[in-house]
Amino acid sequence: MFTLTQFPLPYATDALMPYISQETLETHHGKHVATYIENLNKLIANTPYESVSLMDIIKKSATTPGQEKIFNNAAQIYNHNFFFDGMCPKCTTQIPNEIIEQFGSAENFKEQFKAQATALFGSGYTWLVRDGDNKLKIVNMANADTPIVHNMKPILTLDVWEHAYYLDYKNKRADFVDKFLDNLVNWDFVAENLKQ
Repeated sequence: MFTLTQFPLPYATDALMPYISQETLETHHGKHVATYIENLNKLIANTPYESVSLMDIIKKSATTPGQEKIFNNAAQIYNHNFFFDGMCPKCTTQIPNEIIEQFGSAENFKEQFKAQATALFGSGYTWLVRDGDNKLKIVNMANADTPIVHNMKPILTLDVWEHAYYLDYKNKRADFVDKFLDNLVNWDFVAENLKQ
């Protein structure tokens, strides 16, 4: 039987300060994500989903009518894990060449990513993905939606639900996006995703 447990952060909860506070990480990872895990385990108990992986739960529930609650909780767990893994303290500032080549410059990439992240209405994620044509593009996905159910390879994501930044930035999402792009992105993680 598959029972999902909380995944550990790849850094201490105070490691991303001053850009993301310890309180925000403890609340975001320790409470929000923990709730999705608890909900999913309850929802899949005694169903065919309890014997498959998280990825399979997401893909199967995305195309099965009446499974929206299972999909939303499973996809939120995956999306959050990807978001947290995509950051690190004192990261390298070297943006991979493929991104620079496709977007013209590091500055253009950051400008386009920020424009998308600040334009997303409501809650969701801004993703850098490789699409079915092997091109890199920046896409917004609302709520729990995720690239893996749209034939896209996820490369990087930014969580722009308010709980990701409100304690630290209040309503200034643009400031949060800037700090993320300039100080928090784990470009080594991005580079590895580009190779796969």
